[in-house]
Amino acid sequence: MATVTVGLVFGGCSGEHEVSIRSAQAIARGLASGPNAEKYAVWPVYIRKDGVWLAGEIAAQVLATGVPLTDLPDPTRVGAGQRLPHFDPVGEIDIWFPVLHGPNGEDGTVQGLFTLMQQPFVGSGVLGSALGMDKIAMKMAFAQAGLPQVKYLAVNRSEVWSNPCVFPKLCDRIEAELGYPCFVKPANLGSSVGISKASRRSELEAALDSAASYDRRIIVEAGVTAREVECAVLGNDHPRASVVGEISFDSDFYDYETKYTSGQADLTIPAALPPEVTRRIQEMAVAAFQAVDAAGLARVDFFYVEASGDIFINEINTLPGFTATSMYPMLWEASGVPFAELVDSLVQLGLERTGPDA
Repeated sequence: MATVTVGLVFGGCSGEHEVSIRSAQAIARGLASGPNAEKYAVWPVYIRKDGVWLAGEIAAQVLATGVPLTDLPDPTRVGAGQRLPHFDPVGEIDIWFPVLHGPNGEDGTVQGLFTLMQQPFVGSGVLGSALGMDKIAMKMAFAQAGLPQVKYLAVNRSEVWSNPCVFPKLCDRIEAELGYPCFVKPANLGSSVGISKASRRSELEAALDSAASYDRRIIVEAGVTAREVECAVLGNDHPRASVVGEISFDSDFYDYETKYTSGQADLTIPAALPPEVTRRIQEMAVAAFQAVDAAGLARVDFFYVEASGDIFINEINTLPGFTATSMYPMLWEASGVPFAELVDSLVQLGLERTGPDA
């Protein structure tokens, strides 16, 4: 059997650059483990923080060390051509594996590039990636699919950075419709970047200003006292759900530091839930996956209100983290799919999506 050359793309322009490198390291190890070592050849492709694509020795060095390049040239001297894959072996890559978290990586942009190149790639296409990235569009798709959600309001940056008459009225509306506590989030960032919890007017104003600095689209969600549980999905047209896991932590919410610092959060896999609740969460995870037209992989996050038995969908992540503390691979490990088998399945699902019967 011919070796499949995988273009492992990592780094990127988003604030999740370092997390991307750590995820790529784990995936590279998985593709080199056991039977995968004879099936796949990994070609590292590193996207610097300024958007320049690098392959070969430099990319391999970043992947090996886990240290991003920081000595970057003046951005005005970086040409558009450098922000495209133009290295010599690009034609030898059989399938691309984007491990790019956040904007310019999991939002449909690089997926559109691979589509234009007519090259297979791992994960969701342009539509699924874009819907999975933008929390406002995502919630609209969930609502259309009949999936229950907590109350929320969509806000534009122009309402936040506005004249002194508009901003107070916006805060009044949020207080009246959602109350406190509430959570303010940039619509298009992942890994809890830019998210703030507000329990009073001053915190709400600061949270809105902070979120507006990250994105022109902002979402404000009502707080809910609930257990935070997650379910992984794997597949294309016939996706399947993993066991359900639970996250518990001491911080106000599952922020960036808590998410990516070992020991900051406790993960319980499988979660101690009634069988009927687990089944409903798994069904809702698959429904969410299909609602946004996801493919390959996704992690779906939920709130479980134990007192009432209500389950609310929070969000879907179409390119979840693959670090040592990431829930997605751990959920599949607990479901009987070890890491090396998981990454093998993802590559095969990507190839399947572009095959003659796709």
